[in-house]
Amino acid sequence: MRYAGGSGRYVNPPRRLRVLSTTWKIRKMSGCFAGYWKGTNHMDQKTYELGLGIRKDVIGKEFVEKAISTADDFTRPLQELVTEYCWGACWGREGLSRKTRSMLNLAMLGVLNRPNELKNHVAGALRNGVTPDEIREILLQVAIYAGIPAGVDSFRVAHEVIKSHTA
Repeated sequence: MRYAGGSGRYVNPPRRLRVLSTTWKIRKMSGCFAGYWKGTNHMDQKTYELGLGIRKDVIGKEFVEKAISTADDFTRPLQELVTEYCWGACWGREGLSRKTRSMLNLAMLGVLNRPNELKNHVAGALRNGVTPDEIREILLQVAIYAGIPAGVDSFRVAHEVIKSHTA
């Protein structure tokens, strides 16, 4: 990256900036998030229904139905977004098994240190066939690559869920 003297601009901006700029332009042109940003939801009902089924299977029917039924005007768009995009458009793809997706989510949520979501996804991972031994190995990786505090917190959350599911 070099500065174009006097012009106030950089020539050849870093790749990260070029990618972010290009990604934003593509999203802006496609309008894929426009409805959510403007407060109106133009969701794809088929993708939403697919996501709703997967979400109930993985996280649990009771939890999902409560989250949706208690949503108000402020939180409903988030529930719809999560159900359609996270669970329908992403989890609904055929490229990875649900077990693999659960394992990836455990690692990412552990790294991000998101205990509430990790708790739900540990239970979902168990439903998707991830064993307690596999969960332990995933969280050991988290501890090494994200730091011991993230690993300790993740183990604490996972241990509580595993104990309640095996009791």
